[in-house]
Amino acid sequence: MPVTRDGAPTLALQGRYETVVDAMEAAAHQFGERDAYVEGGRHISFADWNRAADGLAAGLAERGVGVGDVVCIAISASIDYAICWAAIAKLGAVASGINPRLGPREFSAIIQRCSPRLVIVENGSKVSQEALHTIFMPRAGLADHYTRPGPAARPPLKATDPVVIVWTSGTTGMPKGAWFDHRNLAAAISMAGPMAAPFDRQLAQTPFAHSGYMSKLWQQLAFGITLVIAPVPWKASEMLRLMVDEGITVAGGAPTQWAKLLELPELEEADLSRLRLCVTATAPAAPDLVEKVVRRVGCPMIVRYAMTESPSISGTVAGDAPEVLYRTVGRPQAGVELVVSDEKGVPVADGQVGRIRVRSACVMRGYWGDAQATAQALTADGWLISGDLGYIDAGGNLVLVGRVGDMYIRGGYNVYPLEVENVLSEHPGVAQASVIGVAAPVIGEIGVAFVVPADPARPPSGEELRSWCRERLADYKAPDRVVIVRELPLTAMLKVNKDALRASNPAA
Repeated sequence: MPVTRDGAPTLALQGRYETVVDAMEAAAHQFGERDAYVEGGRHISFADWNRAADGLAAGLAERGVGVGDVVCIAISASIDYAICWAAIAKLGAVASGINPRLGPREFSAIIQRCSPRLVIVENGSKVSQEALHTIFMPRAGLADHYTRPGPAARPPLKATDPVVIVWTSGTTGMPKGAWFDHRNLAAAISMAGPMAAPFDRQLAQTPFAHSGYMSKLWQQLAFGITLVIAPVPWKASEMLRLMVDEGITVAGGAPTQWAKLLELPELEEADLSRLRLCVTATAPAAPDLVEKVVRRVGCPMIVRYAMTESPSISGTVAGDAPEVLYRTVGRPQAGVELVVSDEKGVPVADGQVGRIRVRSACVMRGYWGDAQATAQALTADGWLISGDLGYIDAGGNLVLVGRVGDMYIRGGYNVYPLEVENVLSEHPGVAQASVIGVAAPVIGEIGVAFVVPADPARPPSGEELRSWCRERLADYKAPDRVVIVRELPLTAMLKVNKDALRASNPAA
């Protein structure tokens, strides 16, 4: 990404602004004719996005939405979602995204925690507003407000005002709402690194309720980025079509998505000359996959690591060896402090496993309406105590080994599932793998691996996979049982749902 002489990133948006609302209105003035979003055949410019948000803000104000109120957006990733987010911010209210894939129990828990003034829902939503004691606004009525005049006056806003709540995936219990103010959103600009350049066209393939969207709106404005929204369900052919037709410059995807893209015969003739960066996350990308993507797509690939509570943490850089992308999540991003510590907060030596702690200007201010959880997660001097375990390798890169609750103890030895999953994923017969610990007599716990085979007609045997692991890891880390499955259960945020795997009674 281009930088100025003092090391600051080169931005599309000129000037300094107090809030994301100020930045949005400036973007509408400075490059308003440029696309802000593309969704199918629908395009909306920065100026039209701003005008539509003004109109919807007037409609929300008539429904009683004001400064400090929470408004939940429970619709799919779309231009409508983006307009809702901006309209809520313009009123000094707090936008809270709810993934529409969440189940009734999770949906209800979020509503109870944040007590929204209003919930914007998909047409025909089966969630009961009477049961939740809240007011719904169907998506079908949104567009009626887009062309109307905005509110007569905008409330005074401060950089310290809360602006978004992002909910955790709920893999360790009910979702918690990480909240961010305008300062948090502004901090994402300097931490973008290679992920953003002026007037990028980025392919958006994750739910907008995710922190990768909710907490990066100011970054989009600062760089004048066009987001091209991928349709659901995902298809490799559609991903390639959008990359070509929309002149995508930055594309992100899970390793399995990149692998599917490489299988397309039409990739050979596709014009991807504008693509400058490929990004992978959610699972390790095997070195041979990285090499193939770089060679056939014609641009570097990087890995990014973040979490709901800290949307910017670490990443690799263009030119890192494929093995670095596979084994690590790179080094801390600009402005991010990272330490690996024991349970008392004392840093451990490089190479030793510990809990990851992060401190930066983009770390959440706390969990909405949950002072106890906030006190457990944030120290008085601003460190976020994550639930992730890892270590710093000899090259200074962060290596993840799993979540605190995922580690199991087999015969007195600690086993970190992510380490085993990475080795299993190297096997040519394995498409995906997830490992959990389950209780067992005498030995305490054993490891059970759930494996999606690369070829369902010819899955690898359990003994073959155990031998594969024993040749590459300590023998006690090899899974005791291997369960072949068609697919792994996912949470609404597209992470492997290990609670569902545990509930499948794998010890039987």
